[in-house]
Amino acid sequence: MRDLAILGATGSIGTQTLEVVRSFPNRYRVFGLSGHNNIQLLIEQAREFKPQVVVVSSEEQARIFTEEVKGIEVIIGEEGLNSLAEASSVDIVVAAIVGTAGLTPTYRAIRAGKRVALANKETLVAAGDIMMAAVKEHKAELIPVDSEHSAIFQCIQGIRDGELKKVILTASGGPFRGYTKEQLENVGVEQALKHPNWNMGAKITIDSATLMNKGLEVIEAYWLFGIRNIEVVIHPQSIIHSLIETVDGSFLAQLGLPDMKLPIQYALTYPQRLDNSFEALDLIKLKEMTFSEPDTKAFPALALAYQALDTGMTMPAVLNAANEVAVGFFLEGRIGFLDIPRLVEQTMNAHDPYKARSISDVLAADNWAREKIRQLAEVV
Repeated sequence: MRDLAILGATGSIGTQTLEVVRSFPNRYRVFGLSGHNNIQLLIEQAREFKPQVVVVSSEEQARIFTEEVKGIEVIIGEEGLNSLAEASSVDIVVAAIVGTAGLTPTYRAIRAGKRVALANKETLVAAGDIMMAAVKEHKAELIPVDSEHSAIFQCIQGIRDGELKKVILTASGGPFRGYTKEQLENVGVEQALKHPNWNMGAKITIDSATLMNKGLEVIEAYWLFGIRNIEVVIHPQSIIHSLIETVDGSFLAQLGLPDMKLPIQYALTYPQRLDNSFEALDLIKLKEMTFSEPDTKAFPALALAYQALDTGMTMPAVLNAANEVAVGFFLEGRIGFLDIPRLVEQTMNAHDPYKARSISDVLAADNWAREKIRQLAEVV
């Protein structure tokens, strides 16, 4: 029996993690849950899974929770997240908080030597150097949950040093695949939230629509797998989750339905593979699998991510923070769809990158980017 802490339990990854836990009641026990806005769902989860600890965002949420559920410790805010992430009773931390808010608790879990099932890509985008050094120093396990990185992680098992030639990340292309830049000028929030294949939170869905999500995954893949040769291909069917090419010309791929439960399960059970009742891929029913190059003129966010990776230092943290704010503005109806990459690029151009030596340095760059893009957004 292994004890889990699920950071971001009420989000898409968090709720699917609990579906996996339901499938293995004799292997996993929920020690702690955290939620942000959806206090009612957190209450329902706590009643079912009976964790010892929950983390909420405010005193008001704590009051509501304690009125509804008795016998569970309730802690509040960032320090609560950090405390849960490094709790001695926890074996596995599922890091599923979206955005920079997940950075510090993930770092604390790594420093505590936990297995971290990483669904928060911003952690490695903003602070990859620091995080990977901490993984090595504290002998933590960092197992990716993103379907693309889980696929690569699975494909490289048994691949020896020097044998990996290229990583190929697949992208569905989002709801606007094939659109021209002119067509993208007038798309709205409702259209952008209609992802053709995946059921995700609003922020990640918009990132998928701009292809920024794939750009962030490129940076994350660099830190996870230590390779610069990373290619993105559009694969609308989302059946091949990603591939690797080895030096002898072989291609290895991981296939499955567009469902996050399988990569979540693998992150929990690795190196074992366990039988489950999830729907499986039926190759006979596949009509086609197609591939094409991404259009970085219509979707410049992907190119900006490669630029940030090449620049290094604090530039990826600035890219990530600026994008987070810009997506928020778009969801609020304050800016247009194409203003997202425009504002991110302007913020990057205004930044003088420096080497981050601590999480505080990363957060300083993050805060600078947020303030800068808010200033820029006033003149859009």
